[in-house]
Amino acid sequence: MQEEPYCLSEVDLFRDLSRREMVDLGARAPLRTVAAGEILHSPQRSVGTLFIIKRGRVRLYRIGSSGQAVTTALLGPGTVFGEVPLIGIRMGGNWAEALESCVLCVMSPQDVRRLLLADPRIAERITERMQQRITELERRLTDLASKTLAERLAGTLWSLTAGASRGAVPEPVRLTHHQLAGLVSATRERTTTALGELAERGLIRLHRGKITVTDRDRLLSYADGGGRTARGSA
Repeated sequence: MQEEPYCLSEVDLFRDLSRREMVDLGARAPLRTVAAGEILHSPQRSVGTLFIIKRGRVRLYRIGSSGQAVTTALLGPGTVFGEVPLIGIRMGGNWAEALESCVLCVMSPQDVRRLLLADPRIAERITERMQQRITELERRLTDLASKTLAERLAGTLWSLTAGASRGAVPEPVRLTHHQLAGLVSATRERTTTALGELAERGLIRLHRGKITVTDRDRLLSYADGGGRTARGSA
């Protein structure tokens, strides 16, 4: 199976399309490979394009009046983003940055109208994804106000290792301390200190250029306030 015609075959939005439908859709959604750190969208350069993530992760963020970047979403395979008012997908003041090397499928507004909105199955799933995005943003705002930096960092590392089999050691997170700081809205120095705290608790192992999560269940418990509960009962 060639990757180009079937570039969307691994994306859940299109899971029940027929072979012919997949070929037609894939032919109009060319693949684009981008490097880690590449800016895919900025408020100053709105391209009117729908991006569908096939591989990799993309960070959406805003830049506040103080110049600090605040992450609003972490997007993985199967999710969509872009500036397509036709289907209610807008970036607003968000920037989009590839966190790692990504493979994206790119669609024009015309193809979105002809290929996506014409199929009620896909249109409904896109709506569901946008509702999930709103829920995720609300959770991030709540975490920013109520959780410690180490807890927010634990939650972020847990999300970044999603997909690992239960009980298995997931693939290392290959992000710098500076990149992680951007994800949790903190300085690099404070993020490094928080990583050290998680390492001391045995939740992660720190290596040069990568971070290994040793126990996702314990990491999630810590992210949900388990560390504070343990300290409070001591």
